[in-house]
This record gives sequence, C-alpha cells and structure tokens, in this order.
Amino acid sequence: MTDQERIDRHNVRIHTTRRTSDLEAMMERVGAEWAGTVRMVPKAVHYVIEIEGVRTPAALILKEEMLSKGGDAAIHRECITGRVERSDVILMGSEKVFRRAIAGLHGQPFSLKRIAREIRDAIDSFKRGALPMPPEEALTEPIRRLYDLIAERTVVMGILNVTPDSFSDGGLHATADAAVEHARRMVADGADIVDIGGESSRPGAEPVSAQDEMARILPVIERLASDIDALISVDTYKPEVAQAALDAGAHIVNDITGLADPAMRELVAERKCPAVMMHMRGSPQTMQQEAVYEDVVSEVMACFRERIALCVEAGVPREMLIIDPGIGFAKTAEHNMEIIRKLGDFKTLGLPILIGASRKRFIGQALGDLPANERVEGTAATMALSIANGANIVRVHDVREMSRVARMTDAIVRG
Repeated sequence: MTDQERIDRHNVRIHTTRRTSDLEAMMERVGAEWAGTVRMVPKAVHYVIEIEGVRTPAALILKEEMLSKGGDAAIHRECITGRVERSDVILMGSEKVFRRAIAGLHGQPFSLKRIAREIRDAIDSFKRGALPMPPEEALTEPIRRLYDLIAERTVVMGILNVTPDSFSDGGLHATADAAVEHARRMVADGADIVDIGGESSRPGAEPVSAQDEMARILPVIERLASDIDALISVDTYKPEVAQAALDAGAHIVNDITGLADPAMRELVAERKCPAVMMHMRGSPQTMQQEAVYEDVVSEVMACFRERIALCVEAGVPREMLIIDPGIGFAKTAEHNMEIIRKLGDFKTLGLPILIGASRKRFIGQALGDLPANERVEGTAATMALSIANGANIVRVHDVREMSRVARMTDAIVRG
C-alpha cells in the first residue's frame, strides 16, 4: 500500500448507538451546526415497530403512509386482494419518518388515530431516559429512594428465602435468626432491596397456607424493618400475606402471579406501594407444561398490557408497577434466552423492568448441567446482558458478586 493509499483510507464505521446524546456528540465532533444537529438526530434513530391485528384497510393505509414519508411497512401479502380481514404490520423508518407518518394518520379512518397514538407512546416510552416518577402523594421516603435509585443506576434485589425447599438455598435461612443475619450480610454486600419469601416457587413446589407463610416471614420482616438500611419486598401472591407484611414494615409487593388476584390489586391500590408483576402461566405445579408460545416476547408483553389495565382500573398508579418477564416460569431455556436477548423490547411499556435469572436451571444447562451453587459466572453473564438491554432491577442470590457486575455494567452502559 502506498503512502497516498494510506492517506485515502477513510475508516468507515457503522454506528449502532440509538442514544440521542451519542448522536449529538458525533455530530458536534464533525463540526455540525447545533440547529442542524437537532433536525438530523431524528433521521439517525431508526425503529422497527410491530403492530398486531390491524384491519386490512388500515394496514394498507399504514403502508402507503409510511412509504410516502420515506419509510416502509411489511403487511400480509393478501391484504391487497382483501382475502384476509386483519394483518400484523411491521413498520420501519427513522424517528423523523414516524413523526411525520403519525401526523398524517390522525385524519384517517379505521381506528388509525388510535394506532398513531399507540405508536407515538411506544416510541416515547422506548427512548425515555428517565422513567416516570409516581404521584407525589404516593411517595413515602423509602419509596422515593427506590425511584431515585432506579433513575441513577441498576438496583440490586437480594433474595432471602425463609423456606425449607427453595431450589437454590432452601433451608439455609429457615430460622428467623439465620434469615436476619443473611439479610444484614446482603445489605453490607450492596443489596438495595431484600426480597423475603416464605413459599418456594420452584417447578413442582407444593403451596403452603397463608398462616404458615406468615409464620415464616413476619418475624423476619419485623426485625429487619428497624435494622437494615434497605427496602423490604415481600415475595407472595396471597393478599392477606402481603397486607400483613406491609403492616410489619415491608415496602414492596413482589407477586409471581402478576397481581392476578383482584384483592391483591385492591391492596396495592389502597397502600400505593410499588408492586412487581411477574409473568407466569399456570402455577409452580403446572407451569412447565404451559411453556408454549408462538412469540414469547409478544405474548408476555400482551399479558402485561392486560394486567396493567386491570391494575389501573383498580386504582393502582401505573408508575408504581414494575414488570418482570418471569425467567424460568412457564419458559423453556430458549424462551429465557430470547427474553434476555430482546429485553429492550419491554421498554416499550415504559415501566421499570426487573429480571430474575439468578442461578436458574437454563444457566446450568447451557454450561453443562452445573448445579445451582456453581452458576455464579453464568448468572453474571445474564445480569450484564440484561442491564445492557434495559433491566432496572436485578434479583440475585450472590449479592456481592452481582453488585459488582451491575456497577461495572452501569459504568459502560450509562457512562
């Protein structure tokens, strides 16, 4: 290669970032005018947006509108013949294209005004840097601290199973003294939340009565409420257990059934406490037979939308909800990995995302059938990728190690 050829090489690079701040910095670096940068950034951020079950006339108009604004849309091939009544639609274009198309759809028939509003809301939720703060009147000091932490960095939730039969640590913290000591150690190691559960939800686990569950967890919560500088979450799907735990000093409800019980929704609405709604089909006894999906991410997201609507209808402030896709709950190993790979899609819902993959079976399977206590490195990989893809809270057994993983990943992703 000659000296002139070396000079003429241009180091061509494809940028993958969607962060507005990165794009603005890139344009500033090349010397672009600020007024031009503001106009150009929306052209540089591209979205692929899927809309399900659109009536055929509306699908045709969507495609025409996107094409006319410089984007495109994939629709069913029989839409043009009228042989299908509805079609899923995949829209493709820059943010600028979508903004122009949305404006054009507002005067169109076939519910396109509502579809335009849903597209706009999805883009706004996806690109939002900070999640919305719950209503001022709902913010006690501990809850305000939680949402301030979520805005600042990844929140670490330490798992405290006060059970004899949990899959990874059953029986290790079954007495109140052992549980309290472990909670103190987790907080010292970096836990922002201690999640206390009195009933195992491992596949095939048998349910326990509300009385037995309360007997296990309430003495622990009562002691920790005045003993640790961290929030306390109660891992239960029983409204009476959740109520007793909140009365004892818990701040958060973590429900593996996704607030399926109307009484649980009413309790959360009344107490105005943050609530984690996890996705699961069936029960721990049956869930592995329910792990059948055509598109696991779309179906889990649709379930969340239905459940969020029910919660809001019951009086729960939407901003107080936290979504958990339910890794390992009615999911195969392939489903679990697809959810982590596409976790960023859940940002469309505009709510904090919790991921709980710690020591789970699919990690052991991927690493050659390792037992639960040898899955720390595999867990670290799932945590780092989940945070990079949008997780706000990670629920873990190995708090010290995963707190370090979270801080390092934050330094890269949020820096």
